[in-house]
Amino acid sequence: MNPPRTRARATGVLVGYLADLALADPRRGHPVAGFGTVAARLEGLTYRDSRIAGAAHVAILLGGLGAGALGVGRGAARFGTVGTTAALAAATWVALGGTSLARTGTAMADLLGAGDVDGARALLPSLCGRDPQFLDADGLTRATLESVAENTSDAQVAPALCAAVGGTTGVLLYRGANTLDAMVGHRSPRYAQFGWAAARLDDLANYLPARAAGALTVLCAPLVGGSAIGAARAWRRDARRHPSPNAGVVEAAFAGALGVQLGGPTRYRHELQLRPTLGDGPAPGVDDLRRGVALSRCVQGAAALTAAAVAVLSGVVRSGRRACPRR
Repeated sequence: MNPPRTRARATGVLVGYLADLALADPRRGHPVAGFGTVAARLEGLTYRDSRIAGAAHVAILLGGLGAGALGVGRGAARFGTVGTTAALAAATWVALGGTSLARTGTAMADLLGAGDVDGARALLPSLCGRDPQFLDADGLTRATLESVAENTSDAQVAPALCAAVGGTTGVLLYRGANTLDAMVGHRSPRYAQFGWAAARLDDLANYLPARAAGALTVLCAPLVGGSAIGAARAWRRDARRHPSPNAGVVEAAFAGALGVQLGGPTRYRHELQLRPTLGDGPAPGVDDLRRGVALSRCVQGAAALTAAAVAVLSGVVRSGRRACPRR
């Protein structure tokens, strides 16, 4: 990757992050929502209670998305580095969801702080798939903080890093895979087999980003009055006990950073999961939730800078390999 292209990729990631910071998700016509609509309609044709059918469903959708993203990238390249930068910035903005996540987390804290449990229950489905009717104020607070932690990785760290490494195509494919996991990857009776491929692909795509998010949580914890040591200790001790190989990393790190305990019985619409506890300390309160949102914002900013650095570094490495004479 030559220096102008390297700078274009790093700049595209940062501009995409700033666009999300300023504009958040578009309220109408969001491309991710459009992709979800296409996926839901295709499911009517591809659904079978089998892993093979689920894998075909994922392959068709991501194959089409990848082809479209490649076309966009090639078209943008005709306008030089400006076009490449603009395409990546737009794709990164579309893929990121950190600002909407933080705003929703803050809105939940405001509702819970005002004692509006019904309002908080109505808002919770925009964050996660848990059944809010089974949750009191404490349960809603914990569910929100866990969702903020997990989605800091899924909606911010992972897409930023994918943009840095894979460009426009990489970041859009990541968002497509993550969207499919959210739609069919859960362990409900309908999707136990059909959603297997989507769930495993999402686990693979988020494996390294989740650990990067955990490391950034450790580094950013002191910025919100948290404990870096506590975050690292909870990550090392508790993450492996979580049913998700990736969510456990970030949730444990957040719990340790904030000095609270997460995990325990977790009610979804299709099942009750008896999850292990993460971290030490009391159950999180509204003030802890606000600090969790602040920690998420810090991690988001650090992730954008890290992704830009990764883009530059990967360009330098590739340039160095080309420059080395072959024997």
